Order: sequence, then C-alpha cells, then structure tokens
Amino acid sequence: MNVLELGTLAATRVDAAVFAVAAAITLAGAIGVVIARNPVHSALMLVMTLFGVAVLFVAQEAHFVAAVQVIVYAGAIVVLFLFVIMLLGVDKEEAVETDELRGQRPFAVVLGLLSLALLFVLGREQWVTGASQASAPVSGAGENIEKIGASLFSDYLLPLQATSILLVIAVVGAVALARRPPREEVEHDG
Repeated sequence: MNVLELGTLAATRVDAAVFAVAAAITLAGAIGVVIARNPVHSALMLVMTLFGVAVLFVAQEAHFVAAVQVIVYAGAIVVLFLFVIMLLGVDKEEAVETDELRGQRPFAVVLGLLSLALLFVLGREQWVTGASQASAPVSGAGENIEKIGASLFSDYLLPLQATSILLVIAVVGAVALARRPPREEVEHDG
C-alpha cells in the first residue's frame, strides 16, 4: 500500500467513526424524546438529536446546513417549544388511564405498524427520479455560503427581518403569558 491509499483508508475509518458516534447520539436523543416523562427533559433530548444531525451534516461537508440546524432548530425552535411547555405547565398531573376517545390507542398501534411496514417495503426499492444531480456549486464566482448570505441580506431582507420580528414577538408573548400573577394573601381576622 502506498501513502495515498493509507491516508484514504485512515480518513475512511475516521469518517466511519464520526458517523457512528453522531448516529448513536442522534438515535439516543430521539429515543429520549419519546420515552422521557418530563417535557423539559424531552426538549433537551431533542436538542441532543438536532446536534447529532448537525454533526452528520458537517461530515457531509454541508456546513451551512449544519449551522442552520444548530441556530434555527436547536436554538430558536427548541426555545419556543420550552415556552409552550411553560405555558402548558409541567407541574400538572394528567390521568392517562382514562381513555376519552375509545379505540384511539389500538388505532395508533395499527397505524404505526402499517407505517413501519410501508417504510420497509419502500426502502427495498431503488427510486429513480430522472433529475440530474444538483450537488455542484451555484453558478457564478464565489462560495455558495457567500451567495446565500448576499441573497438573504439583499433580495430577501424584508422577509428575513419580518420573520425575526415575529419570533421576538412570539417569545415576548410567551413570556408574558407564562408569567403568573402574584398571589394575594388572604387576611384572617383573629
């Protein structure tokens, strides 16, 4: 084996190790989202899953998508989830033994099994779209990230700013709604 083949083999092993660790973190986080009893813990497991997916994007050299994954999803969206959890109140106990909609759980199990069977059936087929591969850089001079940034801050500046203002309003509204008014102390005549 020459030096080039040895370097390629080592890079392949490192890539496989990074993929295995990131995939394990992503799967563990996804399972944690489903089985966690506390909604806050579930949201934190979602953050772990999203970071694992971001590492997988970095391994595929999709750095912009990885950054968006961390900033938008792990940052903004999970924070909004946490505000919703605060609004709903995590301290309230719910009686899960009562089944308000009869047949809901068996229907969910059957639907889940059908979805899993469909996933296995479709996974065995090779899909041909006929579309040409779109992994080449965007036309023109410069890096793709520079072009996306220039487009966001020129052509799409108004929608970008409107979205940021809406997110800030949503956060302020969630905080205002989640704040509980102070309890008034009842005076007792003795």
